[in-house]
Amino acid sequence: MCFYYGYNEFLMDKLLELFPVSEAVEFFEANEVARPVTIRTNTLKTRRRDLAQALINRGVNLDPIGKWTKVGLTIFDSPVPIGATPEYMAGHYMIQAASSFLPVISLAPQENEKVLDMSAAPGGKTTYCAALMKNTGMVVANDANKERERALVANVHRLGISNTVVCNYDGREFPKVMGGFDRVLLDAPCSGTGVISKDASVKVNKSQDDIDMLTHLQKELILSAIDSVNADSPTGGYIVYSTCSVTVDEDEAVVNYALSKRPNIKLVDSGLEFGSPGFTSFRGRKFHASLALTRRFYPHAHNMDGFFVAKFKKLSNKIKVSEDSYVVPAGSGAKTKQKKKKRKTAD
Repeated sequence: MCFYYGYNEFLMDKLLELFPVSEAVEFFEANEVARPVTIRTNTLKTRRRDLAQALINRGVNLDPIGKWTKVGLTIFDSPVPIGATPEYMAGHYMIQAASSFLPVISLAPQENEKVLDMSAAPGGKTTYCAALMKNTGMVVANDANKERERALVANVHRLGISNTVVCNYDGREFPKVMGGFDRVLLDAPCSGTGVISKDASVKVNKSQDDIDMLTHLQKELILSAIDSVNADSPTGGYIVYSTCSVTVDEDEAVVNYALSKRPNIKLVDSGLEFGSPGFTSFRGRKFHASLALTRRFYPHAHNMDGFFVAKFKKLSNKIKVSEDSYVVPAGSGAKTKQKKKKRKTAD
């Protein structure tokens, strides 16, 4: 199978652990076929019905993605480049994989909130958050890669986003840079085992060392994301962790680590109507029972890139470290009371 599909032995073994043989073959076959081109309507500028009609008038063959999204369209074929239409240039839509709608739908940002997108480039999820918030509140769009931020800034301008601040920090520097967010989205850097149809090099260029390095980074980032949220937010207090990987090491294992290191959080329903439940046990490893609330998406089952989504609710800004002692991470937005000094009155 390694020779037939072109995978190295390490990744083939990793993926065969996830599925029965018959389903694994379906997964490998799905990775040989490109996923459908999908676009997201920018509701700040137009409605999906009006956008669809405008593109149909240009000869584009399209359909709604599915019942789970009111803003997505699948493009079957187009006589004009879909990234060069007047509608695209005017910011009426974003070319965006259907799977990357999912973490934003799960995050469900509300108007007038303060939201952090920790790994934002090229801006599909950031601009979707801004559209759901109707350009109110504030979105902090951060990315550690300065080169990738060019596309992020361009998309923010093209789509008419006015509530977004773009910054260039290592995500692990939060919440020291800024904290007290109502919601945080962490679409973490990953191995890309869910997007092999887009990048076939993943088949041969990944090793256990790569996975170990990535999971170490993901664990650091998820703790930073949790500490950046204000549990006392009247509308939020939520964190969404997502990856475009299907490996348990980068998905359930990272979420389980976060639950063990931060007892002040819990997993909640993702708000996604479809997808496979996350693993609560895997090859002898036991995870927290609430991992059944996470969601997995596969190319062969859902006709979208492989993806993983987990949603947390932060219960307190304090982290219990022993029976009678707590730690409050700096920048979480927690209010600390200070004793006022009494003024000396003159005799």
